Amino acid sequence: MEWKIKYISKEDFTSHVRKTIEKYGTKLEPFDIKRFNSNIIDPIKLIFDKTVYQSSWEEIVSKEIFRQRDKGNNNDIGYFHQGIFQYIKNCHVPQNGKEGGWDVIYTNPAGIEFPDGGFVHKIYVEMKNKHNTMNSASAGKTYIKMQHQLLNDDDCACFLVEAIAQRSQNIKWETTVDGKKVSHKNIRRVSLDKFYELVTGEKDAFFQMCMALPQIIKEVVESNGELTSSKDIVLEQLQNLANSLCGESEDLSMAVAVYMLGFSTYTGFKNIMEDITSEKEINLNRIYKFVEMNNLHQK
Repeated sequence: MEWKIKYISKEDFTSHVRKTIEKYGTKLEPFDIKRFNSNIIDPIKLIFDKTVYQSSWEEIVSKEIFRQRDKGNNNDIGYFHQGIFQYIKNCHVPQNGKEGGWDVIYTNPAGIEFPDGGFVHKIYVEMKNKHNTMNSASAGKTYIKMQHQLLNDDDCACFLVEAIAQRSQNIKWETTVDGKKVSHKNIRRVSLDKFYELVTGEKDAFFQMCMALPQIIKEVVESNGELTSSKDIVLEQLQNLANSLCGESEDLSMAVAVYMLGFSTYTGFKNIMEDITSEKEINLNRIYKFVEMNNLHQK
C-alpha cells in the first residue's frame, strides 16, 4: 500500500490503529451467563424486544451481547480519535485528568485564524464522539470550563470538537448556561474534519485518514492471530437452566430463566429456584454456580 498521507507516517498510524484494536481484547473474550449479567440486565425489556421484534432467543441474546461489547468499543474509538493527534505536529495529548483535563492542546507559533475572524496561538480541545452525547447540564459545565480557560489565557481559544457532527463546521458555539443563552468568539463548535484541516493545513486531511484506515485495520488484524472471538455460551447456559424448570413450555421456561437474572430473590421466582436446587438462600451467585454445574453434567 503506497502511503500518501504527509501529516502522519504509516508507522505511527499503524501503531495507533494497533493500540486501538488491542483495547478490543477483553471484549473478544467469551460471554458466559455471569458476564452477560454483570450489570444486571432488564429481563422485562429483553422479553419485550424478543416478542415485538419477533426474534428467536438466539437472536435476542446475541444482540444483547453485541450491545454490551459495542458500549465499551465506543470508548475505544474515542481513544482513537483523541490519541491520533499525538503524532501530528504542534498537537499535544495530555494524560487523562492532567493539564486541565483537555483532550488535545494545539499550539501554533505562527498563529491560528478563524473563518469568521479572530486570531490566537493556542487551542484547548474537548472532544466528543457524537454531537448529541451532551445533555444541557453537561454542555453548560463544558462551556463554563472553557470560559475559565479564556480568563487564564487571553491568547487562546477553546473548541468542542465533534467526531460525528451534524455538519462540517467551525462556528461560534452558542448554548445555554443557567437558563441564559451564551456565546463567545473564542469558544467554538468544530467538526472533526475542520479540526484536522486546521492542525494539518490540508483541507481533506480527515478524508485521507478515513480512506487509509480500512486497509491498515485489515493489515493489523491479519498480523495478530490473537484477535479472534471465542464462542459465547450464554444461550447454552440459559437453555440448561430452562431445561431444569419442569412443567413449562419451552418458550416460557426460557423466559423464566431470563427472569432469574434480574428477579432471583423476588417472590415466586425464588421459590422456583428452591424447588430445583433445595437451597433456601437464593442469589445470583448460586444461580451462576447451578448453571456451571449443570453445564459440567451435560458434557
